[in-house]
Amino acid sequence: MTAELVRGQNHPLSQVRLEIRISAGRPVVAAATLSDHNGKAQGTDGVAHPGAPVLPGLEVPRQAAAEHRLAVDLAAMPETVHRVNVLLALPTRAGGPTRFGAVAAPFVAVTGLDGTGIAGYTITGLDAESAVVAIELYRRQDAWKVRAVGQGYAGGLAALLTDQGLPQAQQLADGIQDAVAQGLARAVPAPPPRPADADRARPATASLPGADPAGQGAGGSATQGITGPGAQGATGPAGQGTVGPVPAPPYPPGEPQGTSGTQSPAGTPTGGPIDYRHPGRATSAPPPPAPTAPPAAPGQPAPPVAGDATGWSMDERLYNQVWGMFEDLARSTAAYRSAVDFADSRMEKELDQALSDPRNRIGGQGDAVREAAQDKHALLVDQARAAYDRDLAQLTAESDVVEPALPPAYARWDNPVWHGYRAPMEMPMAVRLGDLHLPESEPLRIPMLVRLPLERGLWIDSGPVPSLDDEYADSTESRHLAMVAAVALASRLLAVYPPGDFGVHVIDPAGAGARALAPLAGAGVLASGPAAGAAGVAEVLSRLTERVDLVQMALRGGAADALPPGLDTAQQLLVVNDFPHGFDDRAVTQLRYIADEGPAVGVHLLMVADREDASAYGPLLDPLWRSLLRLTPVPDDHLADPWIGHAWTFEPALVPAGSQVLERVLAEVARARREWNR
Repeated sequence: MTAELVRGQNHPLSQVRLEIRISAGRPVVAAATLSDHNGKAQGTDGVAHPGAPVLPGLEVPRQAAAEHRLAVDLAAMPETVHRVNVLLALPTRAGGPTRFGAVAAPFVAVTGLDGTGIAGYTITGLDAESAVVAIELYRRQDAWKVRAVGQGYAGGLAALLTDQGLPQAQQLADGIQDAVAQGLARAVPAPPPRPADADRARPATASLPGADPAGQGAGGSATQGITGPGAQGATGPAGQGTVGPVPAPPYPPGEPQGTSGTQSPAGTPTGGPIDYRHPGRATSAPPPPAPTAPPAAPGQPAPPVAGDATGWSMDERLYNQVWGMFEDLARSTAAYRSAVDFADSRMEKELDQALSDPRNRIGGQGDAVREAAQDKHALLVDQARAAYDRDLAQLTAESDVVEPALPPAYARWDNPVWHGYRAPMEMPMAVRLGDLHLPESEPLRIPMLVRLPLERGLWIDSGPVPSLDDEYADSTESRHLAMVAAVALASRLLAVYPPGDFGVHVIDPAGAGARALAPLAGAGVLASGPAAGAAGVAEVLSRLTERVDLVQMALRGGAADALPPGLDTAQQLLVVNDFPHGFDDRAVTQLRYIADEGPAVGVHLLMVADREDASAYGPLLDPLWRSLLRLTPVPDDHLADPWIGHAWTFEPALVPAGSQVLERVLAEVARARREWNR
């Protein structure tokens, strides 16, 4: 979880390779100075700025912009460096505002290379200042920390650099402003236009599905997501897995993975190009501007606006906004439950104290004591509920504007956005698995989003759910419902990936899922027909296992261009029904291998199974079950958030009864694939 800092507060850094993200709303200049243990800068050679953006262990952007990313490798810093000061300044020779008080408060986030949030700081309280020391990274006894500074300078960049102990600070400040104004500093390249045909190339590590660009790791969901919506190895109640947001987003679609040519943010080469041809792709549109909330009525909170969270694109802003709602609801509910618990314990304590005297246990005096304690209890609970209801009203209002604005990947199947569905040109940031809610906030539903590409396999539990309505307790019906949920999820994944970037394979040994699989099979979007029998199981598993092996060897050997010409490098999803029926020991081993190693190279597992069916394997399969994020085809409270540990009720994202939206979407997927294959 990201630490939200206030001015002067510090926070330990658990990583040495970092990214510093700046969002200012208006173009600002970003720079950094390297200082000794006394805070004195190491001369002009120790200043990274747009005209000289690269220093050992540090790289800053090359022009003024509203959004910045700075790459930092603390391990590569010289031994004499004890502080890294991150500076922001308004461009003074490009028009526009000349003081920070006239612009939105800048926000600075420190993240890991995989996007995991470490600390964030909103720089408030600025007025006439035109330059500010935003944060500092400092070394104490071989450990690094980040401190929120927020020290502004009305004298501008020159005054700031002078305070850093730099000689000729005015000349340096003038040179930086001139470089920005005249365009002498080389800009961070914008996303290049995507060729419409055969000339499209990707970096090798980014083009292989699930590959880890420059060793950064794929951004993941919660604690996987719900770990938040899921962390990948965390566990919730009964070991079922937690839900939780992944705090920071990946690089924007099309944006270079580093700020300098073929280097990653930490300066690690990303490898040679590899050409995967995607004819018919259109150039992606630029991200929309962040929406502005309308003015609030006096004494009222500002009306919510969809997409008003921070982010590099509207999808990212909506993603962050959804997870902000999830966290807000978790914390508000925790506060309410804590207040009720306090009221209960206070009433018990008062009754114990009052009734410890035998004279108060009889007659009207005892009744009066009980009544007074109960009245105090009711008052406290009512006050807590009133505060909770205010929070719920605000979150409900936000949900009412956010839900209709969600893109298809995030939207429910009944959202009108699906009626105008067209195959996308880029993979989205995340996908919706279902909804989450708590018993105290029953009407409010929070989307459960997990990051893409999936970092963890999914398991839809087809076992009976006796804790729910008896109609779901029947084994046959629960298995069918589980397969229906799997088909809806597989269809969504097919729909949100660009044509040719995602393939679905199905293993259905006994054909028990034929009825649920009809939409996929009928639309012709499966890589091949559902595999049946032991021979079909062996053939599909062998093919996908071989793909995992080949891509792993290519990546580890730096020979991505040596992959067999016929190898499909698109992301692959294996849907397995009725596991372990039809699986021998070899097939079980291959499935475990795919679950463990597949996600890193673009092979993902979606398993529909009742764990009791595999009880004969004993503890042998325990690692498999633990590696998968368990979902249910019906509402069940088996997921936990990573902040409080609430047991959240999960509801799968199913197609409404009688709706033809799934068939229409799959027909569009099939049409887009045919055009792409021409």
